[in-house]
Amino acid sequence: MIGNVAGGNRCDKPMLKAGRAYHKYRVKRNCWPRVRGVAMNPVEHPHGGGNHQHIGHASTARRDAPAGKKVGLIAARRTGLLRGRQGAKDE
Repeated sequence: MIGNVAGGNRCDKPMLKAGRAYHKYRVKRNCWPRVRGVAMNPVEHPHGGGNHQHIGHASTARRDAPAGKKVGLIAARRTGLLRGRQGAKDE
């Protein structure tokens, strides 16, 4: 094989500045900056509001919840710490 692919290592270079990230995502779609729900007001997100940045209720939402409530862990099979779990046994 002869030569290199154009722009092959472009992703390896760090952006270093917020302005470069802004211009990168500006031409793609409006997905930057990403603001957490707990940092928003309660009229903007179900996790918003309160005197401290905490969700304040369970972060799981049922699958048949209305569209404005479906944030966090949607229809989670299980949550919490894995306790008493048996690892793979070497025989």
